[in-house]
Amino acid sequence: MEWLVTLVGAMVVMIILRDVFHTLWHPTRHGGLSRIVMTLLWRLSTRARRSNRAAGLAGPVGMVTVVATWACAVAVGWALVYWPHMPEAFSFSGALKPSEHAGPVDALYLSLVTVATLGLGDIAPAADWVRIVAPLEALIGFALLTATVSWILGIYPALARRRALALRISQLRRADATAGRPESDVEPVVLGQLAADVARTCVDFLQYPESYYFYDGPGDTSFALTLGYAGRLAERARRTRPSGAAVLAIALDDLAIVLDERFLHTGGTRQQVLAAYARDHGSP
Repeated sequence: MEWLVTLVGAMVVMIILRDVFHTLWHPTRHGGLSRIVMTLLWRLSTRARRSNRAAGLAGPVGMVTVVATWACAVAVGWALVYWPHMPEAFSFSGALKPSEHAGPVDALYLSLVTVATLGLGDIAPAADWVRIVAPLEALIGFALLTATVSWILGIYPALARRRALALRISQLRRADATAGRPESDVEPVVLGQLAADVARTCVDFLQYPESYYFYDGPGDTSFALTLGYAGRLAERARRTRPSGAAVLAIALDDLAIVLDERFLHTGGTRQQVLAAYARDHGSP
């Protein structure tokens, strides 16, 4: 029975490590637990979206919740590994009586101290196998901290690129309206740059799918609310700039496929997918 509890704890740790791997390091970046948490918080925020502040909390709170879930689950998993073998597999300081400090709370305390790499030393491994396993937990704790930092450093530049593209599209719309120029009269170099930026944003959604659950706001930095103009620009520019417009249209088609397959699941055309994306990220 003791080793069965230990095996359950090891399985919990492996499940969390698999989710961390698929969320942060796998090319598809498609973690199960992280996706469930982020999706649930996003849906809750869309139902209660009454202010920009509330809507903007979904992404950051989702990331904090995912990281906290990882850390807590790892700590509990390792506590289940230690608990059945306390106190005989551990040494205790002189101030502690082993028989009084061999419960699940003590195992969780030891796990938290180890995963946080504090190493207080009042309870230390004594059995050979525990002396090997405990440093592995500390290594996992350090790796989890490093992975969290790299996740944050990766996702926020992706958000900045998306918002910069939205602002660029908005500037083109306002410039056309001010100059009274038709949307079809756009230089090929501008269409090509827009297509490149849309392709980069498409890759960001593939590489950092959690970025979908960050609300851009209702203004000119809202990518979802400016994409409609980019689509109209591509369609109307076909008359005079067929090559540049075709590249932009293909980039928008690819983006719509990624959004639909990963997040929206409408099965519709590009226009329908982009409209659903705009509704999902609409202003409060």
